[in-house]
Amino acid sequence: MNSVQAEVGPPARVSQRRGKMAVVSDSAAPPPAALIASLASRTAVMVEQLAALVSVETPSADLASCAAGIDVVRQIATAIVGDPGELVVADGRTHVRWRWPARPGRRPVALIGHADTVWPLGTLARWPFGVDDAAGTATGPGCFDMKAGIVQLLHAVSVLSDPAGIEMLITSDEEVGSPTSRPLIEELGRAATAALILEPSRGGALKIGRKGTGLYRLEVVGRAAHAGLEPEKGANALVALAEVIGRIGAIARPAAGTTVTPTLAAAGTAANVVPASAYADVDVRVAEPLEADRVDRELRALGTTVPGTKLTVSGRPNRPPMPLTASAAPFELAQEAAACLGMPRLDGVFVGGGSDGNFTAAIGCPTLDGLGAVGGGAHAEGEHVRIDAMPQRAALLAAIIERVRSAPYGNASGPYGRADGPR
Repeated sequence: MNSVQAEVGPPARVSQRRGKMAVVSDSAAPPPAALIASLASRTAVMVEQLAALVSVETPSADLASCAAGIDVVRQIATAIVGDPGELVVADGRTHVRWRWPARPGRRPVALIGHADTVWPLGTLARWPFGVDDAAGTATGPGCFDMKAGIVQLLHAVSVLSDPAGIEMLITSDEEVGSPTSRPLIEELGRAATAALILEPSRGGALKIGRKGTGLYRLEVVGRAAHAGLEPEKGANALVALAEVIGRIGAIARPAAGTTVTPTLAAAGTAANVVPASAYADVDVRVAEPLEADRVDRELRALGTTVPGTKLTVSGRPNRPPMPLTASAAPFELAQEAAACLGMPRLDGVFVGGGSDGNFTAAIGCPTLDGLGAVGGGAHAEGEHVRIDAMPQRAALLAAIIERVRSAPYGNASGPYGRADGPR
């Protein structure tokens, strides 16, 4: 059977609501003791669907490939929840979302993930999707970050008592800063009682805080000359850039969680020519919002001392930090859900990487991240997913969603409502 069309249990009834498709479960969600077992029976199907998703390459920069990946997400969603979702195209880039109206007086729960990856086209030719039965792992480009999370998300939603108040968004530009999906994410976060982010876990731990991110490019323009005959007539852009990079270290403040890291550089046109141009990309991570402003000012204040050269700084802060306070309420519910399911106590970690959870947290939406796959190697050759954890994490997510939907701060108003509740 085609993995995208594989049955995953009793079919759901599909009804029409206000012009949108809505899944109506034929039975109540299984009790906690049976939930993991119910989802564990789908493990083989989950792996097949993960294989189908990984086998479509989705590098962020290739819009057509990302659109093809979103199409596979929609096929899998149709098989699991009976609804392909609504396509949203922004500046030529394709995303997909699902919206099921919340019960009266309640806010929706936002579930957010991404289908794009950091891997270029052609990676599958040398590193196809594969399963290591002895290790109990699946591997392939993007399987951990974060295609397994998408599969787990859809299965989690399928076992809910009903989909009321669920709003899901799968984007295709997260790995490049979410330039077209950020407005969709922020719109979703403003309306939601909480945002649950399907980025991969950190060794099973949830991500309860994240640094903010920024990406800059330092470009130096100089003057070319023959490196052997008359180098004095040139203005060496590479020497100027090297001098600037040497001063970047002073902008970082490790004690405050601020890192400023040159990551990529290039210069010159030939080995015997004084370079007339040079550039370097700089990765910035901050734990405090004010640090982003300070780093931005100090980077833009840099200049060169090499005569005849000029430095231009472009870029800006991208994702604001996700503070620990943003995750406090939903993390408590997650720990309750894990205990109810008989799982080990959940850990929470603060990490340096950014995600779309930074955006929802910044607008005041309680946000919990790292709810996706258990495995390792994100952005690295050999990234992998623990297969036995896939149904467990789907069960955990389903239990968290049910608690968020019934928690006091899920009300449109009340002691923990968004008007006066967690920030």
